Amino acid sequence: MRQDGQQPFFQMSGVSKSYGGAVALDRADLAVRGGCIHAILGENGAGKSTLLKVMSGVVQPDEGTMHLDGRQVAFASPAEANAAGIVCVYQELSLIPDLSVADNIFASNPPRRFGMIDRRTQRRHAEAALARAGAADINPLAKVRDLPLSRQQMVELAKGLAHAPRILILDEATSALTAADVARVIEVLKRLREEGLALLFISHRMHEVKALADECTVYRNGRHVMSFEAGTRSDNEVVEMMIGRTYQHAFPDKPADEPGRRLAAEPVLACRDLAWNDTLQGVSFSLQPGEILGLGGLDGQGQRELLLALFGVLRGCAGKIEIDGKAVSITSPVVARANRIGMALIPEDRKTEGLMLPMSVRENLSFAALDRMSTAGVIDRDRQQSLVDRMMELLAIKSFSVDAAVGSLSGGNQQKVVIAKWLIRQPRILLLSDPTRGIDVGTKQEIYQLLRRLADEGAAIVFYSTDYDELIGCCDRVLVLYEGRIKKELVGSEITEQNLIASALDLPVGQISPSTGVAP
Repeated sequence: MRQDGQQPFFQMSGVSKSYGGAVALDRADLAVRGGCIHAILGENGAGKSTLLKVMSGVVQPDEGTMHLDGRQVAFASPAEANAAGIVCVYQELSLIPDLSVADNIFASNPPRRFGMIDRRTQRRHAEAALARAGAADINPLAKVRDLPLSRQQMVELAKGLAHAPRILILDEATSALTAADVARVIEVLKRLREEGLALLFISHRMHEVKALADECTVYRNGRHVMSFEAGTRSDNEVVEMMIGRTYQHAFPDKPADEPGRRLAAEPVLACRDLAWNDTLQGVSFSLQPGEILGLGGLDGQGQRELLLALFGVLRGCAGKIEIDGKAVSITSPVVARANRIGMALIPEDRKTEGLMLPMSVRENLSFAALDRMSTAGVIDRDRQQSLVDRMMELLAIKSFSVDAAVGSLSGGNQQKVVIAKWLIRQPRILLLSDPTRGIDVGTKQEIYQLLRRLADEGAAIVFYSTDYDELIGCCDRVLVLYEGRIKKELVGSEITEQNLIASALDLPVGQISPSTGVAP
């Protein structure tokens, strides 16, 4: 670990920030050194993102000081922080979909010639920024809307690097990336560290922290808990610092009689040769009540499209869908959620697909079940309050008021709201698309427990995850997709990391070495 001098390159001391009655930071401290990758750890709501927003000029602290290169600083805006060399790359994209990649990278300060944007120079500089971000394969003239989410996140990283930062902050910036892109970003960040940059890195993926971090700082309830050199604390010790209690195994026990129970049950959902464009090619499977069925495989093999097709979002699907043994035509989400089908979809991107961020927690919880709260088109306020209160308690949603904007909640509590708004409808079939992306270990554990409890109560669950541990720990069966087809079904003890990787790469099970994770 490189340390450029004994004094921290950047330091925050006693920083506090409150939003109404909610304390986000409570006299928090942070010291960052040049040529070092510093991991910021903590649950959602621990104050990490607020700390970085103060650091990058997005919000102003109520009290406390910041020093950069030995000089006290205060930033009234992100532009001021950028000018000082502090750049933040967020999990939530700041890209404009209808503009090109190059236009997005240089949206705030495009190169000019004779007062006009110099397109040729902008393209050349965009290519350099993309290459520096490990994404040289992205066409700078492509429209951002035409790129998948993982590639858009790489553009966001290139946009940050184009500002020539001295301190680069990544706030869950790898959460939407494919495994291949994460590997590229890790190499990029290691190279930037050797160039002397100070890097701050927020991630709930502990294997990324292990691969990258030189130093770690843990926050809990807005307060600094401990800073330590990476590798000097065990995973359990780190997690216990984050959650403030003894860490137990994340995944609930699976029913011992699951194979027999599954074979005896009639399918609640069955697909026969489901196809859509070139993305889904003859997908067939069945789903029993009380079962958690995982979808595995490399990202982009049709898993998300399968969930969207089941929920009636995609147009022009071929094949047959059966509910309780009867063929149905699911032409829209309205049809999918109707009582006779009883389906719900928890989308991948809670910010844009799952929530209305400026609206209240109460309103977001009510959207999917207004028909159950209304009589003759008029909302029964007592009924609404009863259902909302029940969901707030069931999922332990933390908000100082149900009338607060849902956008003011932490990421984990926002995800709970997305899940809760559908649970109000008591769905029989629950579809989840990477539901734990970007949330903390404590909230993940609560979601795992909730899914198993719902399954024990008879719900049928389809669970797509990019995290192998989740598929192994949560699922009774896993279907591994490859190029839009189901390549392998893994059951019970067959669900191992080696088998999941082999199937995802279209290799025979058993050809991945447990010790190296690669084919012999």
